[in-house]
Amino acid sequence: MRTSLALAVSAALVAGTALGLAPAAQAAETGIRFVDIAGEGGTVLKANVVTPAGAGASARLPLIVLPTSWAMPQIEYLAQAKKLADSGYIVVSYNSRGFWQSGGEIETAGPKDIADASKVIDWALANTPADAGHVGMAGVSYGAGISLLTAAHDPRVKAVAALSGWADLIESIYSGRTQHLQAAALLGGAGYLTGRPGPELKEILGDFLSSNLDKEDEMIAWGRERSPVTYLDRINANGAAIMLGNAWGDTIFPPNQYASFYEKLTGPKRLEFRPGDHATAEATGLFGLPNDTWTNAHRWFDRHLKGVDNGIDREQPVQLKSRSADGYEGYPDWKSVHANQRKFDLDGTQRVWANVDSGANGGITLLTNLLDQFLRTPPTVSVPLLPRAFAGVWQSERYDTPQRVRGTAKVHTTVTSTKESGTLVAYLYDVGPLGVGKLVSNAPYTFHGKTPGKPFAVDLELFSTAYDVPAGHRLALVVDTVDPLYIEHNPTGAQLTFSSPSADPSYVSVPLREK
Repeated sequence: MRTSLALAVSAALVAGTALGLAPAAQAAETGIRFVDIAGEGGTVLKANVVTPAGAGASARLPLIVLPTSWAMPQIEYLAQAKKLADSGYIVVSYNSRGFWQSGGEIETAGPKDIADASKVIDWALANTPADAGHVGMAGVSYGAGISLLTAAHDPRVKAVAALSGWADLIESIYSGRTQHLQAAALLGGAGYLTGRPGPELKEILGDFLSSNLDKEDEMIAWGRERSPVTYLDRINANGAAIMLGNAWGDTIFPPNQYASFYEKLTGPKRLEFRPGDHATAEATGLFGLPNDTWTNAHRWFDRHLKGVDNGIDREQPVQLKSRSADGYEGYPDWKSVHANQRKFDLDGTQRVWANVDSGANGGITLLTNLLDQFLRTPPTVSVPLLPRAFAGVWQSERYDTPQRVRGTAKVHTTVTSTKESGTLVAYLYDVGPLGVGKLVSNAPYTFHGKTPGKPFAVDLELFSTAYDVPAGHRLALVVDTVDPLYIEHNPTGAQLTFSSPSADPSYVSVPLREK
């Protein structure tokens, strides 16, 4: 399986890079070299170096380092590396430790991975005409996380483009104290197929997927060590210009944690959200095709590594593209996205049985939101037909004008459980005249150690999004207890009751764009 996957991925990427690279006979003119770089502890990292044509040994050119994504081979970025080299950059891309032909074991963006990135910078400064004062890093997914972490630990990094990455690993795959099952299984499986997981990763993954709550504190500590937000003070002190890009429907690294991190950055910064799932917004650019994300990443480096006055720093720093419409919307900051809030009440009392999937769910990792990106077809349900024994349903009034949802919807409710543990999943739907609901957003929530029969308040942020609800439609909140995306913790026979006490009413708060 590993050999087949290697051949398939390599063939696809080679075919793609052919769109952006010269034929093999001309490759030497572009200055492409495949090299071995000694990483931390002497571990061999397989890398490629792309140098601008005609760059002499005495030249001093800006450097960009590209760590590969999780499970991807070292040719992943060749198309973009060629474009960057053509515009005057030295580009070094390397296979992250533990994957493919690179040595070592998978450290999951641990200290050795950060040290590897600094070793690659050392090597580039010693073996290419790279300028130590103008160093940038970029990457997709795993490469994005390593780039942000390196910016915290190595002050030579002056600019970063972190695409489809994470700032908070815990909030990414353990949000709402709920294991994101499909995301973790996909990452774990790909790691085993294309690399060599170390003992620590094997143990963490096993405890995570088996819901070993006795190891919860250890798993959280492991995740914090690998979260850029943990080192926010260092990133701000070093002052690197940070560009963050992600997809609204990223089922591995949801957008909320990126937006929260963005707000805390104090240096030059930019935040871009687009339709899609994990890494799908950047994917066409890896094949050398036109791509907004990569175009802006190049502009970001041109401005902050070359000093080119291309206007990117005068644009609104928060750029959003709706899932329902073309074009981008600019905002001065993330808070402005939430400036206009509209609530609808979750009146009455509803009781649901746990452990049964009502039919409402968030889809399939990588597939569902990819279809939404290109075909605008989010998951749908018939809201009137949802079984009320297994799903709580509340609906707003019908809206006379379009409702442009932008940002993070929040749910506040009171829950009473017959058991001490449980999981609920909240879904926000756009419901048309025939009762068909299109998924706007969702999020899970898990509790442990509650007193059976005693009410407790729940505050839950749904995953951030940008979605336009047409006039004549209404919004609906659906809550059930099972979703294939997540691991649920509902004991057999459990019931959950949702109520709205007069002293603490339940509601959904929806952020709307006014115009």
